[in-house]
Amino acid sequence: MSAQLIRGIPEVRGALARARREAKIIGLVPTMGALHAGHGRLIETARRECGSLAVSVFVNPIQFNRADDYERYPRTLDADLRFSEALGADIVFAPEISAMYPCPQRAYVDVEVLTDGLCGKFRPGHFRGVATVVMKLLNIVQPDRAYFGEKDAQQLAVIRRMVHDLDMPVAIVAVPTVREPDGLALSSRNRLLSPEERSAAPALYQSLQAAARLVAQGARNPEEVKREALAILARQPRMRVEYFEVVDPGGMQPVAEIRGAVLIAAAVWLGPTRLIDNLLACKNEQS
Repeated sequence: MSAQLIRGIPEVRGALARARREAKIIGLVPTMGALHAGHGRLIETARRECGSLAVSVFVNPIQFNRADDYERYPRTLDADLRFSEALGADIVFAPEISAMYPCPQRAYVDVEVLTDGLCGKFRPGHFRGVATVVMKLLNIVQPDRAYFGEKDAQQLAVIRRMVHDLDMPVAIVAVPTVREPDGLALSSRNRLLSPEERSAAPALYQSLQAAARLVAQGARNPEEVKREALAILARQPRMRVEYFEVVDPGGMQPVAEIRGAVLIAAAVWLGPTRLIDNLLACKNEQS
């Protein structure tokens, strides 16, 4: 069965009304399009767990703090529709900006503290835009379950906290990061890399792995862990480090001492393209 492409909010609500009447579990995979195998894993997971599945495709202007980044973001709706359909989506909801923001936005969702560091420090207003558009999508589709990738760990933490604090009746499901054979996390932005930048990109994951190994071996000092990782990134002259941090996985705050599980998170620039990645690390019980 082909996926139904829907552009309007009343139309998507109407299309899901029958599934709701039949008491089917409704799933939502929110995306900004330019779909790849990482999104595919989200869709496949949701398809297994839900009776009716919607994939949203919307490049959200209010989460971009740079106009050039918004303009460069890949837009491939026809391919996204075919991709979603092949993996079993029932609906592809691809609203126009005029549908999502019919007038100047005056109400926003702010999740405090969790957004202070990491990407929030370098992208002012980004997570306010993310939380707001996700809130809108959840209100429009009203899914039972919504699926997000672990690659965007801070985003995932923000959405989980929003849903918890605002008593929203939806389960947030995290899906593990999908990687290329050389370790690079799949991202829609990867297609913007030049061949030379793409060959340098795996150093990001290699630095995270090195840091995670130190934590597994019992390292307690986050600065020691960061020095090891930054030395790997320094070997790539094309790469500029925006941040490399060791944080608490729940609160996204830097840790002074590594005692339990930590999230090692980094953002780098290769030319005009920004890449992020992270690994969860903890001490090996045998070390």
